[in-house]
Formats: sequence, structure tokens, C-alpha cells
Amino acid sequence: MGSTGKTCSYTMTADESEAGELALEPLLTCKLCLSEYSLDKMTTLQECSCIFCTSCLKQYMQLAIQEGCGSPITCPDMVCLNHGTLQEAEIACLVPVDQFQLYKRLKFEREVHLDPQRTWCPAADCQTVCHVALRESGAPVPVECPACHLIFCSSCKEAWHPQRLCQENQTSPVPNEQGSLIGMETEAPIKQCPVCRIYIERNEGCAQMMCKNCKHTFCWYCLQNLDNDIFLRHYDRGPCRNKLGHSRASVMWNRTQVVGILVGLGIIALVTSPLLLVASPCIICCICKSCRSKKKKHSPPTT
Repeated sequence: MGSTGKTCSYTMTADESEAGELALEPLLTCKLCLSEYSLDKMTTLQECSCIFCTSCLKQYMQLAIQEGCGSPITCPDMVCLNHGTLQEAEIACLVPVDQFQLYKRLKFEREVHLDPQRTWCPAADCQTVCHVALRESGAPVPVECPACHLIFCSSCKEAWHPQRLCQENQTSPVPNEQGSLIGMETEAPIKQCPVCRIYIERNEGCAQMMCKNCKHTFCWYCLQNLDNDIFLRHYDRGPCRNKLGHSRASVMWNRTQVVGILVGLGIIALVTSPLLLVASPCIICCICKSCRSKKKKHSPPTT
């Protein structure tokens, strides 16, 4: 005997099909905005496999390009175990064309600044990269610009001076490729970071500077390290005294806030430490009970 089965003539509509797919599709949490999105609205980084929503990643990249000075764009996850960096192909897909061109230009300028065998021509109307033939002794060498044929010193960027030292040429600043003035004197508007040697321009504000490239904090006038000077005592004495750019009352208020934060953390530590000591036996008992219960579950039954 043969049996005939019933065939279902019900067909799922397009809206119901999409609703079913959305119901089955898992939602992922973005580590930046802490919102949940479907997989098609997320982007996975190639190098570290961290995943973020595409909207947050676009904003992060645009901000990193504007403030990063051409430095590599790292994974936005501060606790990324692989310390991944974004590839140029990823950046090109997520930012506008003008932003990507700006990133490539800043990256190239940074590479030139960090390369001891390359330098910019110091002429105001020339933006040529010149090759530097380094000596083993590290002494300055003459550099000839291939475009304007200017011969300048590789160290101080002045006209080549074989009979004089570079220190004698620091009295007047040198115009860079944009026409700005670069020098080591205290009033020069452009200086180099003491750590990474990236050029920094100071238009206004206080004398405590932080390099956007390496996050090094230093004094603008004497280039002294201020990474550990949380109270800004450097501006209380010496040649930089009272040159911070803020009033004395503002400095004292800043120090009061720092002291208040430190005292508050100390009070929290003092209050919580006795509570932890009192609660430690209970915590140890709970851990021991859980360990005993696990051992009982895994132990073979006795006959």
C-alpha cells in the first residue's frame, strides 16, 4: 500500500523571511559605544581580529588622522592583546578620499622626519625631500637639494658652513617648507619633540606641552621632561619660573585638585582595606565550599 503525504502550499513572504533571518542572526556588542548590532554593521580588523561597529570605527579613524600626525592608527581597544594596527586598505575603505590622502601625506612627512638619511629642504618655497649621506662619526654633512640646488647643513639646516660650528648658527631661526620658523631659542614658534623629534607648533596656551605622537610631556622653553611633574614644580624656580602661562591662583587650584584626588584615593583605600580583611574569611570559605562540591561531583561513587 502506498501512502501519499500532504504538501504544504504555504510560501513565506519577503518580509517574513527577513524577520526570520533577523531573529536568528546573532547581535554583537561594539566595544566603543557598547551597543548591539548585527554582523553586517560590524567591521573586523585584519591584524588583531577585534570587532567594532562600522560607525564608531569611521569616527575613530577620522579623529586619529586629524590628531595622530601620521603615526600608525592602532586598534581602539585599549586592552587589545595583539596590539593591532589598521592597514591602509582598511583605512581607505572607511574614511573619505580627502581624509585618506591627508593620512598618507602626514605618514610620509613623519617617515621623513624619523629617517636620518632623509630631510626636507629648508628653503621657504621648496618642499623637496633630500638625501643625507651620513658619516660614521655623526658629524654634519652638506646636503644639496635636487630641485633648487641649495646646499645646506644636515644638522642646523643653515647654508653649509665648513669653517663654523652649528651652535654659532642658532641665533636666527630657519624657515621650513611652509615658511614657518624653526629654532632652538625659547621664543621659536616651532620646535622638535625631545623624544621622537616630530615638529610641534605652539600658537597659544601654556608652556606645558604634550607630543601627540609619543605622548611625551615637556616644557616648551627648555624642553625639560615633565612626565612625572604632576604639581608643575618646574615653573617655581630656574629660568622658566612663572612662564607656565597661567596665573598663580590657577596653578595653586590645580595643585589643590591633584592633592584632593590623591587624598580621596587614600581614604578609599583606608576604608575598604578593613572591610576586605573582615570579609576575607567568608570569601575563603565560599571558595573552599565550591572546591569541595566540585570534588564530590567528580569523585567515583563508592559501593
